[in-house]
Amino acid sequence: MRIDVVTAVPQIIEPVLGQSILGRAQRKGVVQIVVHDLHQYGVDRHGHIDDVPYGGGAGMVIRCEPVFACIEKLQAERRYDEVIYMTADGERLTQSLVNQLSLCRNLIILAGHYKGVDQRIRDVLVTKEISIGDYVLTGGELPALVLIDAIVRLLPGVLNDPESALEDSFQAGLLEPPVYTRPADFRGYKVPEVLLSGDHKAIEQWRYEQALRKTLERRPELLADVYPELGRKPCHGSSG
Repeated sequence: MRIDVVTAVPQIIEPVLGQSILGRAQRKGVVQIVVHDLHQYGVDRHGHIDDVPYGGGAGMVIRCEPVFACIEKLQAERRYDEVIYMTADGERLTQSLVNQLSLCRNLIILAGHYKGVDQRIRDVLVTKEISIGDYVLTGGELPALVLIDAIVRLLPGVLNDPESALEDSFQAGLLEPPVYTRPADFRGYKVPEVLLSGDHKAIEQWRYEQALRKTLERRPELLADVYPELGRKPCHGSSG
């Protein structure tokens, strides 16, 4: 997979991409992530990319020219499955959406900044708009990193244990159950006995029940997707 990130502030993104799973995935050749500085496509010799909004109002708006120049250059070199714009008013990022995007071959992610981008960029170039939550950040760089990390960890060969990603929260529509490690008894706080039993069927059942209970307590709306006909009913009588 190749991911091209278009941003006004590459300094926010580049240091993170070389670390942890993202860095390892690139070194293994599983993914190629290329960051493009919009200022290199600026409208003058000073690299300006923004201007005041028509009609007045606070803030600055990223102009059409640098974004079109950068993205059209990339599209002339290869076919992209999606041109994604990170914006607070976009589609809410979910694990299901991440799963879909992880199957793509080439992606462009546009990180907005300042007041946003000229609407014509969104109308003409962007194919998908994504939000990581109902709040506003200084720019789209951090949301872009969130999306990249969520996608890359799903790619074959990235995680040492591929099944780990399949057991994450939201993959089955439920939150992840509690996890424990050594020591079995820490200051009197003990690991549930079932996890020490070696009974894999009982452990799987315990984890499932815990996932249901946790989802009911913290994100009950998710159960409508898993148990549309039962609602809150599936957790009744579960042991834990």
